[in-house]
Amino acid sequence: MMKMTTLTLTTGLSAMIFGSSFAQKPGEQYNNADYKLKAAEVVYESRIDALVFEVTVEGQAGKTVPKPVGSMSGAPVLGYVFPTTLKSRDVGFSATEGIVAMALTAHPDMDDTPLWDENADGKYDNDGVVWHAHWVVLTKDERVPGGLSVKEFKAGDKTVELPKTAPGLPFFFDSPGFNVISQGPSMRVVVPSFRVHHQRDFKFDAVACYMQMSHSDGHHKAGSEPMLGVYNVFGVLSGNLSLPYTVKK
Repeated sequence: MMKMTTLTLTTGLSAMIFGSSFAQKPGEQYNNADYKLKAAEVVYESRIDALVFEVTVEGQAGKTVPKPVGSMSGAPVLGYVFPTTLKSRDVGFSATEGIVAMALTAHPDMDDTPLWDENADGKYDNDGVVWHAHWVVLTKDERVPGGLSVKEFKAGDKTVELPKTAPGLPFFFDSPGFNVISQGPSMRVVVPSFRVHHQRDFKFDAVACYMQMSHSDGHHKAGSEPMLGVYNVFGVLSGNLSLPYTVKK
């Protein structure tokens, strides 16, 4: 069977995102200037041997966060996402098809970074609403209006490798603990070069979106809604998810 290339996948996803037949737009109440994309860049800073991912919006980056619903089932997630041409192995996952993306997210109903205390209050399970970074592998998913979800696998699958910083859920999802900084209209994250196997020549795009969890009380029904899906795409910087941008050095 022919493997699905990143280009093929993004082309198919672009058609779904911009040609969605879903009448309703979940999360539309968050679609404001804080999620209207103006620019994005990834810069390799040789002084610190790190990549700096940065997104700039018309409003205040990160100012608007989701309102809690009190449950992981249906929990809202807002994000600035950088789809890339990186490979899954570059960021610590086992080899798998899909789009490797850096996702900057906020979600008040859950804390999926058990190793990190982002609000520095001595507790590790109460700061999901604080903007933080995830590596994810995205795949085409017609079950959600945004056309994308985080790629899942069967719990207990011994062939799947996840980074040591992954929170342990059965999908390609990592909580690497990278520093996220919000400054006015811009948000950036600093990624040490060795954490992407020193890759510096990849391409990327930027997406602002509303996502939602369907995981509830440790149980998830396979074949239903995805565990974490994209339900509303507020904007794609390139306009067509073509990943046209390159790393500056």
